[in-house]
Amino acid sequence: MQLSKMQNEYIVNATHRWNIKSGAVRSGKSFVDTAFVIPFRIRERAGKPGLNVILGVSKESIERNVLQPMREIYTDKLVGNINNRNIARVCGEDVYCLGAEKVSQVAKIQGASIKYCYGDEIAKWNKEVFQMLKSRLDKPYSCFDGSCNPEHPTHWLKEFLDTPELDIYLQKYTIFDNPYLDPAFVEQLCREYEGTIYYDRLILGLWKRADGSIYKNFADHPEAFRCGIVEHPGSSPDCKEFRKQDLVSIEIGLDFGGNKSGHAFVARGYTDNYRDVIALKSRRVMAKEKDDPIDSNRLDQLFCDFVQDVIDQYADVVRHWDTIEYCNVETVFWDNAETVLGNSIRNAVEKRFPWISVKPAKKKRVNDRINATVRLMGAGRFFLTDDCESLETAFSDAVWNREKQDDERLDDGSTDIDSLDAFEYTIERDLKELIQEVEDV
Repeated sequence: MQLSKMQNEYIVNATHRWNIKSGAVRSGKSFVDTAFVIPFRIRERAGKPGLNVILGVSKESIERNVLQPMREIYTDKLVGNINNRNIARVCGEDVYCLGAEKVSQVAKIQGASIKYCYGDEIAKWNKEVFQMLKSRLDKPYSCFDGSCNPEHPTHWLKEFLDTPELDIYLQKYTIFDNPYLDPAFVEQLCREYEGTIYYDRLILGLWKRADGSIYKNFADHPEAFRCGIVEHPGSSPDCKEFRKQDLVSIEIGLDFGGNKSGHAFVARGYTDNYRDVIALKSRRVMAKEKDDPIDSNRLDQLFCDFVQDVIDQYADVVRHWDTIEYCNVETVFWDNAETVLGNSIRNAVEKRFPWISVKPAKKKRVNDRINATVRLMGAGRFFLTDDCESLETAFSDAVWNREKQDDERLDDGSTDIDSLDAFEYTIERDLKELIQEVEDV
């Protein structure tokens, strides 16, 4: 098992109560923990009073980021699965595995004494969970190991790490501290994040404030992302071309607007194996026109007409007489905050387009959706057609909210957040597959 210079330094110097690695993605922060530190700490405290705990954003992320990598090294005989009591057997000891995104998820260890805790993705935890943890590491031999990617410089974890009187060992990583990464992968990742806040944080490992344009590469050169959907390649020499047959899945997002915003429709296509993401058509309709709100019947009509236009222009359709036997316009995802409007849309779409599935959007974390889109743009895997004027404007105008300490997209009516949401509803269920495809490029 080969370790980098930074990883070996951590093993030698991580002798404090709090031992934390902060920095870039894929820099080797977590590998040294799963390969050596966690098993060593657990065995070192075997038989001593107190609990062993692994905290992560969720049990699923603990399994993915911590237990599975350990299992690949030490086999399932030494690293078990999380049972229905949130306990995994690791190196002969019981280890509580709990999500730290909500205080309620760690209620089972409130009041307990913790002899060892490992923390995954600490900066994404609920602050109150971390506060509770500090009071539970109460044994003379209690200690904590953990890792995180940087957030904004006034984040609660950064304030903790900068407290000089605490017994903290902090090691800082850039992506260039991992000598075992393929240089081509590093170059690709740098290109994906270039010009964005994610470059400072996830490449250089800096705690930087989000400011300015969110999709800077797009805002600077929107023409570089345009494409054409053509019957025969070569008809649009000035932009990337895709054939209708290249689109294996077309889905449509719908975001409902309030009185001062708009209803947004966005159709998105994928090429095979999630390789390319293509915004095919977008439209924004103001929720109020001349002080006259658009009612649900009118909205149903406008949206169904939009769906029909997408089918006519971009879909692969197989007909038998007047009946559609196959169409690759598959799903509509609607804003789940408006159940009444959503149910009305579902009924209208299912009546007119019975093969299309209509579902509420999942509404995953906005910043996860933003990060995925930024990476797709940086990897040269995102395109949009000339029929996406409203979406193009939305990407170009999107900025971070300077008034907020946390990363938050500005949503004060000055920019078109509705179209961004509608687009993101069409990709949010596939973020893992999309990012995996980006990493494989």
